[in-house]
Amino acid sequence: MSLREKKKARREAPERVLKFKLDTCSKCRDVVEGLRLYDEARKNGVELNQHHYNVLLYLCSQNGGENVNDLRKQGYEIFQQMIIDKVPPNEATFTNAARLASAMEDPEMAFDLVKQMKSFGILPKLRSYGPPLFGFCKKGMADKAYEVDAHMIEYGVVAEEPELSALLKVSVDVNNADKVYELLHRLRTSVRQVTESTVAIIEDWFKSEHAAKTGKENWDVRKVKEGVARGGGGWHGQGWLGCGQWRVVRTQMDKEGVCGSCGERLACIDIDPRETENFAISLSKLALGREVKADFTRFQDWLQQHGPFDAVADGANLSLINQQTFSFSQLNAVVHRLRGMSPSKKLPLVILHKSRVTGGSAQNPCNKKMLERWKNSGALYVTPAGSNDDWYWLYAAVCCKCLLVTNDEMRDHLFQLLGTSFFPRWKEKHQVRLSVSRSGIALQMPPPYSIVIQESENGRWHVPTTTNDDDLETPRQWLCATRPIKT
Repeated sequence: MSLREKKKARREAPERVLKFKLDTCSKCRDVVEGLRLYDEARKNGVELNQHHYNVLLYLCSQNGGENVNDLRKQGYEIFQQMIIDKVPPNEATFTNAARLASAMEDPEMAFDLVKQMKSFGILPKLRSYGPPLFGFCKKGMADKAYEVDAHMIEYGVVAEEPELSALLKVSVDVNNADKVYELLHRLRTSVRQVTESTVAIIEDWFKSEHAAKTGKENWDVRKVKEGVARGGGGWHGQGWLGCGQWRVVRTQMDKEGVCGSCGERLACIDIDPRETENFAISLSKLALGREVKADFTRFQDWLQQHGPFDAVADGANLSLINQQTFSFSQLNAVVHRLRGMSPSKKLPLVILHKSRVTGGSAQNPCNKKMLERWKNSGALYVTPAGSNDDWYWLYAAVCCKCLLVTNDEMRDHLFQLLGTSFFPRWKEKHQVRLSVSRSGIALQMPPPYSIVIQESENGRWHVPTTTNDDDLETPRQWLCATRPIKT
């Protein structure tokens, strides 16, 4: 056979044709046709592989309709056939099979499938745990839901807000005060600000009779203070303090972090300097793995020589806010404002990509002169062609332990690599945002308090809701829960 004939034969192979048709069914969510193709393939002796089975399982797990139970039963039979045929499954196989079990309202089977993954050498993902966890929570089976949660923790899978919120709701429903307390703290550490649906669950807890009966009338003040100091402020972890009916109010904080309802000032939670140093090291490793190594190493050496700075400016982002084209005059206004704010009156470090300083408005004589002045002052770094300047301005701000001026919300894939433990806390304390209006520019400085669930020394709770970060005008809503403290 010629090469052309071989390619044609491969293209027309039954397994290849089946893959194409099943993928089309997946795009159209056509489960009926998918199952017809499956029956036809088995009848004709076509050898099904992992991909074929996974698409079929996905189709059966995603579809509803009148014959939904029959479809899910067929889906589970397909999974069993896959195991009989000794086709090696992967994480997606088990997750889709678990979804089928959950859809049949059998979270026990869904959890059993997740546990089976170990015998195949497969590590579960967060999505693998969704079917059993949400299934048990929906049925009010709190102890089984906690068992799934423990399995997640054992395998190093970190629950996110949907999972923690489901666990919180079932804990509230069964009046498990200790679990509610634990989950509020887990939301504090990993989620920080919660969505409206989670706030509603927390609100239900504080308004419940069981919450009113839960808590210590007398507690060790010294231990509470030690807990606050150990945690860096904003929480103590000593359990529910006080007893009696909670007063639950939706409110706002003023600019200093004083609650509009109870008058308590929120804490500005410390960041351990060692955490910052470790973060700078991991950031450097990530950047060196994705940028041209020599380019980023050159920048690190330059920063060592010219730093530290009081502020780092994301030049491209700041020049384009509310502008149709790149505005050097707007960037210059920000630089002047930052210099005026600097204790040493030092220019901020401006990071710009090479393309921004070699063409277009950069050739304007005034802009050219300005760029030259910044460069001579050691306040401009031009990132090379092909680089991602995000790595440069973020690394500089972290290393200099200074302000970072940008409206970039840092949500894309690059920033997801940094994790959700330290980075959101660092960002809250260091990011300065710019707003532009007819009256000029305004810098929104980091708040003097931490926007995170807080538990005070006297047992009060403050829970912040999520907001649209692009909306700098609308005040953030907080839930304030207080009750009388016996003195």
